[in-house]
Amino acid sequence: MTRIAELLADAPDRLAGASDSPSLDAEILLAQVLGLSRAALRARGDETVDDNALRRFRSMLDRRAAGEPVAYLIGRRGFWSLDLEVGPAVLVPRPETELLVEVALELLSGIVAPCILDLGTGSGAIAIALGVELPSASILAVDASGPALEVARRNAAAAGAANVEFRHGNWYEPAGNQCFDAVVANPPYLADSDPHLPVLAREPAAALVAGPTGLEALAEIITLAPRYLHPGGLLMVEHGCEQGAAVRGLCAQARLVGVATRTDLAGLERATLARRPAKTGVSG
Repeated sequence: MTRIAELLADAPDRLAGASDSPSLDAEILLAQVLGLSRAALRARGDETVDDNALRRFRSMLDRRAAGEPVAYLIGRRGFWSLDLEVGPAVLVPRPETELLVEVALELLSGIVAPCILDLGTGSGAIAIALGVELPSASILAVDASGPALEVARRNAAAAGAANVEFRHGNWYEPAGNQCFDAVVANPPYLADSDPHLPVLAREPAAALVAGPTGLEALAEIITLAPRYLHPGGLLMVEHGCEQGAAVRGLCAQARLVGVATRTDLAGLERATLARRPAKTGVSG
């Protein structure tokens, strides 16, 4: 029988080169196997692990060492106030994407019952977070992946976000002729030659890779945004930390106004917002 403390001490060596946080990964995986919190795990370091749990833990370590995300291994990921189901059909929600939720809540605070469109919803993270925080809002979340929408619907049901509707389709197509107070999107924004792609190989490529430049999805979303926003309506998109200037340029080309870029907790340009111009009065 092997003690918990011994497993946690030895596990990081097995994950060397596969993780930037091997000790944390090992704690999360062993806690999952044993049904304990990480705090309880550390407090019970002298306790032993039975053979069945040991086999499961070592299998998880092998899969993590082969590049499988921790979130896929345990089937869950925390985002905002949510505990989301995740799996190979959806991108693992990132902490930096919470910036979109934060900005949306800030800028929509004056609207009693905002109508919001979430493009490329994936696990439903953004739409559901907004649905929970804005119970009077009406939110339409779309995705081109049927399996991703199945995950998102389960997440919405678990969170009690009955004000989020999910539709299948590409970008704005499922919205028809509807207009919105806000459009939010975390689209794919990596170029197909991006050096980070091997590390992300287990996640769905369609949610990561936009095309040769990485700006293709962003350009489509921004260009069409005025057609789907009410006058004065808000567009918010997440993008790569080196794409801010290009995204601001795309917003200017689309004749959007109030263009500004927000930084994430690391101080990197991460989200750009802009508005459809408000209607001006006609004198005569």
